[in-house]
Amino acid sequence: MGADDEYEAGPDHLAARMADIDEQLAEARADALQAALGDYELDEEDAALLAGVQRGADGIEFFPALPVIAIVGRPNVGKSALVNRILGRREAVVEDTPGVTRDRVTYKGEWLDRRFTLVDTGGWEPDAKGIDRSVAAQAEVAIDLCDVVLFVVDAKVGATSTDEHVVKLLRRSGKPVFLVANKVDDARQEPEAAALWNLGLGEPHPVSAIHGRGVADLLDEIMAVLPDVSAVAKNEIGGPRRVAILGRPNVGKSSLLNKAAGEERVVVNDLAGTTRDPVDEVVELGGKLWRLVDTAGIRRRVHLQQGADFYASLRTSTALEKAEVAVVVLDVSQPISEQDVRIIDMVLESGRALVLAFNKWDLLTSPELEDKERRRYLEREIEQDLAHVSWAPRVNMSARTGRHLDKLVPALQTALESWDTRIPTGKFNAFLAELVAEHPHPLRGGKQPRILFGTQAGTRPPTFVLFTTGFLDPGYRRFIQRRLRELYGFEGSPIVVNMRVREKRQR
Repeated sequence: MGADDEYEAGPDHLAARMADIDEQLAEARADALQAALGDYELDEEDAALLAGVQRGADGIEFFPALPVIAIVGRPNVGKSALVNRILGRREAVVEDTPGVTRDRVTYKGEWLDRRFTLVDTGGWEPDAKGIDRSVAAQAEVAIDLCDVVLFVVDAKVGATSTDEHVVKLLRRSGKPVFLVANKVDDARQEPEAAALWNLGLGEPHPVSAIHGRGVADLLDEIMAVLPDVSAVAKNEIGGPRRVAILGRPNVGKSSLLNKAAGEERVVVNDLAGTTRDPVDEVVELGGKLWRLVDTAGIRRRVHLQQGADFYASLRTSTALEKAEVAVVVLDVSQPISEQDVRIIDMVLESGRALVLAFNKWDLLTSPELEDKERRRYLEREIEQDLAHVSWAPRVNMSARTGRHLDKLVPALQTALESWDTRIPTGKFNAFLAELVAEHPHPLRGGKQPRILFGTQAGTRPPTFVLFTTGFLDPGYRRFIQRRLRELYGFEGSPIVVNMRVREKRQR
């Protein structure tokens, strides 16, 4: 519990009180609370949110997949600096040493009110030996997974043979390509950029990623050709629910896919990284159709070992972009690793529903193989490393034999129902009032922040907004989340609780 302990004031009567609530009365009270917000300084966004509350918008919201922009180029041409400039914040790690790998390869960006996903291939810089082949493979991956490519060249160095190698790929791809001539810090260096016309990719765009020169103009031009919805990570409305099967290499993702599809459709080999080229697959499980989103659709070249992590996280983020629920497969015969936790955290960051599949369970339970010690350690690891997702349904299974595979479907259905759940505004405010009455927020500097009004701003995942007179402690926000879960389930779905601290209008 840690930081949340101070909010645990023993048992309360919240559940009983909520069961007795008169829903009409609760709605009337919520309307009064909402009207009282008129005394506070609200902005346009607040007004739009509150207008949505009155409409009682009850449909499922649908977020189309954001268009994807990929940045490719040789090491040290300034790809990460350009990522930071476009995002307007220092997100990507910029270091002078080639080969600084990072976990994240995708970022969310915004320009002129348009949102997009940015793929930074600087997350994996090849070593000098196989540089031609590596940069080409990197570009190929990016091309596969994006709507627009930014090809970055160092204008001071000019085009190298590696650059020319990549140009051939880009021209064949048929995708819109912007040739970015970086490190053009002032007008005197413009002629160096002009020399890049001869690459045959059209007009070079001179920019200085470090100083920001020319980047706004470049983004304006990109927006003119960027689709509103990604053609790569398409989300169809309706149709079978979309499931991503994730996990580190060799935990049994492919075996699970094969068992679910009822055929050997994925090459399964003991060598890590052998899965190649499957596509989305519609399978029938539990009498329903499901679309298993391909998590390995990139032609992974095993000899490019230094790029393996880059590929893995890029694949994971692309799959999540397309999916609604993620099944994270964990191998119970191995300790839970940092990589397992990282994959789970990517799911949380994406806001998708989550199911945990503990694979190879037969190794811990079958009489001839039973490993009591490993089981004991596993429970401890789950308690320690997966405490933050204790709300995710667990399925103990064996993908190889198909044992307990049938338990996966109810878990998926539960998680998706939670992900789509909406709590009426009256009920949510009654919950907040009862909770605060029994467990008030502690005084901070002699003041006690009050919750003025709460509403569920959206589903997928359930997102709540609290209008308050001051900041609520993170521990108190977690406490609200936990009590919401205890009362309303939300099993298998992340919950987001945002705060809007608002001041009283000056009369």
